[in-house]
Amino acid sequence: MTNEKMEQRLASAVEKTAPNDVNGVLSRCDERKGTVIPMTTKKTTKKRWTTLAAACLALVLLGGGGIFYQQAHAVASVVSLDVNPSIELKVSKSEKVLVCTPLNEDAKAILADMGDGADLKGAKLDVAVNAIVGSLVRNGYLDSISSAIMISVEDKDTARAEKLQRELTSTVDGVLQTSAAKAAVLTQTLTQDAGREQQARENNISTGKAALVNHVLALNSALKFDALAKLSVEELKDLAEAGAPAMPIGTDKAMDLAAAAFGKVSAAKMAYSAVDPELDESPAHYEVEIKSQSGEEFEYKLDAYTGAILESKREVEDGAETPAVQPSRPEPPAAVQDIGYAKAKSIALNHAGVSENEAYDMDIELDDEDGILVYEVEFKSGNMEYDYEINAATGAILKHESELDD
Repeated sequence: MTNEKMEQRLASAVEKTAPNDVNGVLSRCDERKGTVIPMTTKKTTKKRWTTLAAACLALVLLGGGGIFYQQAHAVASVVSLDVNPSIELKVSKSEKVLVCTPLNEDAKAILADMGDGADLKGAKLDVAVNAIVGSLVRNGYLDSISSAIMISVEDKDTARAEKLQRELTSTVDGVLQTSAAKAAVLTQTLTQDAGREQQARENNISTGKAALVNHVLALNSALKFDALAKLSVEELKDLAEAGAPAMPIGTDKAMDLAAAAFGKVSAAKMAYSAVDPELDESPAHYEVEIKSQSGEEFEYKLDAYTGAILESKREVEDGAETPAVQPSRPEPPAAVQDIGYAKAKSIALNHAGVSENEAYDMDIELDDEDGILVYEVEFKSGNMEYDYEINAATGAILKHESELDD
């Protein structure tokens, strides 16, 4: 609204509240000729205040609506939902969705039935999240027991962020239980961070996922942010739990290697495939299931860091499992064939949260455990004693124990 129009509306409002009734006043005075009507200061002041109040009220009516509109449409919180699809919701104080943005191609597929997120504008946050998680379940992202969805709430008001986190966790849990999905729910609250926001923009991920990537990088600074950003939340979670010993090959590469092996086993085309990362197991691996058009089912277990096929089996008609023909295994990169004593020590110390200066009685030995070379790392810190077994080729932690030092 222009200043001229606002002035006109203000003037109109004032006129209606205190009309210019000069003739009426004079006529009433004529009727009372000879009568003295005292005009005290008190009465004049009252009229002034009445007129001023009317003008102020008009100003509030004219300008207040804009203020209320701005408050209702101001972003109070940023909520992100990450599996591999990454979806960001900007939310008002009243917990209404202002904008829903798919951050990658997988997310666009999840929001396809919701106008790519536009249909969720104006919806209550819990309703929008319910719809999104339902779509994730229908598209098979949360049906594995090892799958995970991460809820991140970014808000400068910590109390409000924690409240939203609790409410959304309850909403997501409800959807998962109703649909019998087995995924884990990870949650975090964040404060605004310009550096993290830039990382998220550059890699087309949410700020919540960027925070998880930075957590993994803190465990192993040799890894690269852009490569980690391509992993799913499930992979990042498992990688962090394993101490981030090396960069895994990823689900796409695991599928490519299994598909190549499948092509050598059978000429039939694939009818179904699925990849399940198990980076927190020993040894860390990817499980790939492939079903042929003829009904045969193949399972492959691939080393998570080298891509070597550790195991393959085929399910025959009677349900028995037989070893499939083993394809030639890809040679692991030379850089990960033996991580070395120094790297083994660093992995153990990082996992234990102990600095090298705090550790003593350090003992590292290279040993053969059932055909797998492992580093056995033992050390003490404070009143604790630590014992690790680390895969010499991949750096994966196979076993770890800690106890009070007698």
